Amino acid sequence: MTETAAVTAATRATVPQDAFRAALLDASHPIPSGLRDAQDRPAGRRYAVYRNNVAVSLREALATGFPAVAKLLGEENFNHVAGLYLRQNPPDSPVMMFYGASFPGFLETLPALSGLGYLGDVARLELAMREAYHAADAPALDPARLQGLEESALMAARFALAPATRIVTSPWPALSVWRYTLRPDQPKPAARAEDILVTRPEFDPEPHLLPDGGARFVLALQSGASFGTAIDAAGDGFDLPQMLGLLLKTGAITDLST
Repeated sequence: MTETAAVTAATRATVPQDAFRAALLDASHPIPSGLRDAQDRPAGRRYAVYRNNVAVSLREALATGFPAVAKLLGEENFNHVAGLYLRQNPPDSPVMMFYGASFPGFLETLPALSGLGYLGDVARLELAMREAYHAADAPALDPARLQGLEESALMAARFALAPATRIVTSPWPALSVWRYTLRPDQPKPAARAEDILVTRPEFDPEPHLLPDGGARFVLALQSGASFGTAIDAAGDGFDLPQMLGLLLKTGAITDLST
């Protein structure tokens, strides 16, 4: 039996699970009394080691899932913020790939980070890219299927989008900040709002800056609106050829029905 398994087995027998879990995620809680190892010896020291390993693993999971946020905050500050988060938001699934789904919103609740207004949306972008990475595969639509459609049929058509397709809207230059933080030789972000499309044409997700109205257009398609209705939702000045070309090029459209 491993050390972790011994502690866990003993805990199930002698310590309430609520007490075990509360102390596991918060070092300010005392080690639960009654812990025994497989040889019926006090297991408090082993529990402390286990508690530290759990906290480190969760912090590492957050740093892996939100690399730009981690770099923007710096290691020490990020570890502090991650520690606050994991104590309030323990994993609700053994599948760690999506741990931190509420992390973007959590960042926006911390007064100490109020000067970094863009941080929550940068985290939302990173979460969207992680979700896109793990989304189901779907074959891209053959652009030839659009050729020959009468205008009335095209306007009434409904488009299916790939499961990996994500939209992030931000009043901040979230994509520019993300690129500037993680990719060398990127220009300094300009003060502007940015809407972002995340697609996964191959194996890795990729973010794209959207033109005006692009986010409204894609969100309308995702909601089941017709092509014509989505164009209306995009508003005046919308560059339809640019937007449609981007969706087709990145495999974001998988099917259409007329």
